[in-house]
Amino acid sequence: MSTQRYSVTPHPIETLLTWVKSGEIAIPEIQRPFVWEATKVRNLLDSLYQGYPVGYLIAWRNPTVKLKDGTSSAGKRILIDGQQRVTALMAALLGREVLTKDYETVRIRIAFHPQDERFEVANPAIRKDAAWIEDVSEVFAPSASVFQLVNSYCQKNPGVLHDAVFGTIEKLRKIINNHVGVIELADDLDIETVTEIFIRVNSAGTELSQADFAMSKIAVNESYGGNLLRKAIDYFCHLAVAPEFLARIEKGDAAFAGSEFLPQMRWLKDVNDDIYDPTYTDMLRVAFTSEFGRGKLQDLVALLSGRNFETKQFEEAIAEQSFGKLKKGVLAFINKTHFDRITMILRSAGFVTSDLIGGRNAVNFAYILYLRGRAEGMPAADLERVVRHWYAMSVLRGRYTGSPETAFDFDIRQVEARGLASYADAVIENEMPESFWTGMLPQLMDTSSSNSPYFLAYQAAQVKLGDKGFLSRDITVLDLLMNRSDVHHVYPKKHLKEQGLSRGRYNQIANFVLAQSEINIAIGYKAPEKYFSELAEQVDGGKKKYGGITDEAELRANLRTSCIPESMLDGRIPDYDDFLEERRKLMALKIKTWFEAL
Repeated sequence: MSTQRYSVTPHPIETLLTWVKSGEIAIPEIQRPFVWEATKVRNLLDSLYQGYPVGYLIAWRNPTVKLKDGTSSAGKRILIDGQQRVTALMAALLGREVLTKDYETVRIRIAFHPQDERFEVANPAIRKDAAWIEDVSEVFAPSASVFQLVNSYCQKNPGVLHDAVFGTIEKLRKIINNHVGVIELADDLDIETVTEIFIRVNSAGTELSQADFAMSKIAVNESYGGNLLRKAIDYFCHLAVAPEFLARIEKGDAAFAGSEFLPQMRWLKDVNDDIYDPTYTDMLRVAFTSEFGRGKLQDLVALLSGRNFETKQFEEAIAEQSFGKLKKGVLAFINKTHFDRITMILRSAGFVTSDLIGGRNAVNFAYILYLRGRAEGMPAADLERVVRHWYAMSVLRGRYTGSPETAFDFDIRQVEARGLASYADAVIENEMPESFWTGMLPQLMDTSSSNSPYFLAYQAAQVKLGDKGFLSRDITVLDLLMNRSDVHHVYPKKHLKEQGLSRGRYNQIANFVLAQSEINIAIGYKAPEKYFSELAEQVDGGKKKYGGITDEAELRANLRTSCIPESMLDGRIPDYDDFLEERRKLMALKIKTWFEAL
């Protein structure tokens, strides 16, 4: 028995283009912005002209869905691999405009040189050169006459033989008769299998994700507003990064500007905050998980197709309901109050810049919890406390770093079953026992990555606890972070390098402090023995060399807040490894103090 789940049929390019024009193959207007460079379009045409293969396209006919009146409806084909190639052909041969990754609508013009039989991206020099046909779409226009094209070309290029030009232009026109293999996936394949195929296929060297597949599903749906919903997701993410894009939407997309979505996101035009700039994957995860109580995006693809998980059938009523729920989730995500509140919660925990935000999925799940708690009617102060603690716990324990979808799915189902507050409290108690702070965390901090979650949490702790910078009398860690200051080495880097230590050794996070650059410059590469003895003199009436602290008690307090052993001021300078070990323990205890204060 054959296990083949697909058929492969060669089709002329002309047929494919006809399918796209008639809507038989769905490539929605804003499904995936066109990311190819114009030179890649040129190379595709050249390959076709030379008779080279250009790869397969993969299409899947939407599953047959049971309509409300009991009849069945076979869906359109969705092009799940080959969108960029088909879009390139439409742009070059039909003269269609494409939407770039910067959301600009452009025409890609490919020129052809009949005498040299070569293609080039049109440019001003080519436009002035009569030896070029500056836009091949002229050759493929329905009204084009080869006889007139050849005559016109030969008049502009005296001495060129009619027959030679006629031959090359005919050869060019015939590229639409070249065949491309279309792999058609069986329409009775379940969503999971199609998803698996989809994820294994590489499109133009970029692996397609579950989120891409979900976006394709949303975009091809016209019955329940999928196309507008797709744009809402895309436009919000773009506006979050580039607020000036609003004017282009208002001018260039009247249908969207008149929808209910744009007024809900207009507030982004005044926002310069980059703590949480979500991608469409982030938005889909949050909107889906918070509304549907599930964490796996392949379930979203199934539900949008109308999948009934009990009967394994597809029903239009389920598709309609799923689009409604997803829309509700997207509107909740883009709501100004909600979005402001999640960024405020992060900031109130000490994560005051985007540099302190590590994994995006921890933020996504914090937002999901916030939206769920709000829907449950949880008191605002309680909800903020739970979300802060959960975010800090998930960062410190790497809860969403390995298999985020599995973790999302597990956690949201438990929240559904046990209630947000009781589940969150139980998990936090279990994940953060006393032994975590005294045993495990100091060991985890044996790392040289300044982006490690432990160092990010340590900096957030210093912000939240109002700490001053290392050896600073007035400048706080918050001031330093807001001014994008660098981290500095307690045991100077050059001093350690001269002792033969490797980068991974001298760049340990337990050797890092946040300090003013002038203090760092003053320390230079002096051995700690040297500059700590000078600090002791400074607070004993000596010369001010490092910062403005002249009181010994104040200096000792500053060392404590920076987790530096006070004994160093008394001349007891530990061996570097002993220093690191002691400081990791002190940093872990500071993070614990912070966590308990959240």
